[in-house]
Amino acid sequence: MEPVTLRSARLELSLPREEDVDAIFAACQDPGIQRYTPVPYPYERTHAEAFVAQVPKDWEAGRHLTWGIREDDELIGTIGLYRLEGDGNGEIGFWMAPDSRGGGRLREAADTVIDWAFSAEGASLTRIEWRAVVGNVASARVASALGFRYEGLLRQALANAKHRDDGWIAGLVKGDERMPQPWPVLEN
Repeated sequence: MEPVTLRSARLELSLPREEDVDAIFAACQDPGIQRYTPVPYPYERTHAEAFVAQVPKDWEAGRHLTWGIREDDELIGTIGLYRLEGDGNGEIGFWMAPDSRGGGRLREAADTVIDWAFSAEGASLTRIEWRAVVGNVASARVASALGFRYEGLLRQALANAKHRDDGWIAGLVKGDERMPQPWPVLEN
């Protein structure tokens, strides 16, 4: 698959570039990113370099599609569709640099990716899953606001370099109304 650049009102979603390595490296020092995403630990600059080099290869293979989220040409996060196996299913994943959290930019980027993912001109998906480590309330709030329906708990299903954790799972189906959804794990 050829990489696609997507645009929203404020953001450009495009392949991470060599000039993004420093921003990716800095963001991935954040304890939240290290705790809640599968980035290597400790995260070194060489990991950011390898990530930037791998993304175009993943697009070519068509299994993992990652975009850098840019505002005013500055990388502020990443978002992607993963585990695309040709069965109409995929998984969304994302992180935002600590200084760029809030303000609705992640939801805007995710809406843009979801629109493309469900479109015939895009990935033509039928279902998108969201998964997160139990306790990642910020990510859960974004997914709930995007219209994902909470589906349950995956015991010891999520692993990164330091932890194996229970995970929350939610799903969004092409025909779902994309309005904020109530989730039992967020009702406190």
